[in-house]
Amino acid sequence: MQSRFQLHWIVEQGYAGSLLKEFLKEKEISRTALTDIKFNSGKILVNDKEVNVRFRLCHGDKVTIIFPPENPSEGLKGENIPLDILFEDEFLLVINKPPGMSTIPSREHPSGSLANALVGYYHKIGIEATSHIVTRLDRDTSGLVLIAKHRHVHHLISKQQQRGMVKRIYEALAQGRIEQQKGTIEHPIGRRDDSIIEREVRSDGQYACTHFNVIGRHKDFTHVELQLETGRTHQIRVHMSFIGHPLVGDDLYGGDTAIIERQALHCKSIKFTHPFTRQEMILLAPLPTDLDCIIKADS
Repeated sequence: MQSRFQLHWIVEQGYAGSLLKEFLKEKEISRTALTDIKFNSGKILVNDKEVNVRFRLCHGDKVTIIFPPENPSEGLKGENIPLDILFEDEFLLVINKPPGMSTIPSREHPSGSLANALVGYYHKIGIEATSHIVTRLDRDTSGLVLIAKHRHVHHLISKQQQRGMVKRIYEALAQGRIEQQKGTIEHPIGRRDDSIIEREVRSDGQYACTHFNVIGRHKDFTHVELQLETGRTHQIRVHMSFIGHPLVGDDLYGGDTAIIERQALHCKSIKFTHPFTRQEMILLAPLPTDLDCIIKADS
C-alpha cells in the first residue's frame, strides 16, 4: 500500500488557546496547502479526530496533517533506473546525477530522465509522490541534485532558495590558462534572439554573478571551482565563454570536444538547512571518472 505524506506536532504551551489555523500558519502550512487538503481527500487531525481549522488547541494536543495523494502527470512514466543516493530521509533526497541524464523529460529525450527514475523509485518504496526537483542540472552536467519528496517540502526549500540559502559549488575544466587566481564575473544573461536554448551576455538580460577560484593550471585547460550568486540557465557556461575560457567539451558555447564530448562541469557540493530538523546539511560528490581521468592525464 502506498503511504501518504504526513506531518505531526505536539502543541507547546505557547500555542494553548490558539486557533488551529494560526498554529498551522506558524508551521508554514500555506493557504494553498490547506485548500488542497480540504478539497482533495487530505485530513487535519487533533488527537486522531478530524477537525477544521477553527478548532482551538490545548497544550499537549497532537496535531496531524495527512496531505492528499500526489500523482505524477500523465506523461511522466516511472522507470527502473538506478540512482546514486547520497542522502535520504522521509522529506528529501540528494542524488549524484551522472552526465548524460536529463533532469526532466524533453521532446528530444522523452525517457531516461531523473524525474522518470524518481517516479519509479517512489513506486518501488511505496510512497505516493511525484517528482519535485529543487536544483536542476543540464543533461551533460554531473553532480548533486536536491529533491523534495512532497510539494510542501519543495515549497519550504524554495523559500530558502529565494533567500540565497541553498549554496552549490561546482568544478569545471575551462579552456586555456586563467592567470587570475580568483575573480567574479558579473554580467546579465538572456536568451539569444535566434535560439530557444542558447543564452548570452546581453544588456537587457537578468542579473547574473559567478565567482571562480583556480584549483590548478594544466597544458590546455584550467581546473576551476565556481560558486553562483544567481541561478540563470547555463550561467557558468555562458560566463566562462564570455571571458574567453569556455568549458572543455561545451560545443554550444565554443568549447573543444577533442578530449571530452560533454561540458566539463560537475556540481560537487550543496549546502542548505533541513526544513524540519533545522540541521545544516552539506553533501559532497567527487569528480566523475571522465573528468578525473582528464586531469590525471595532464598532471
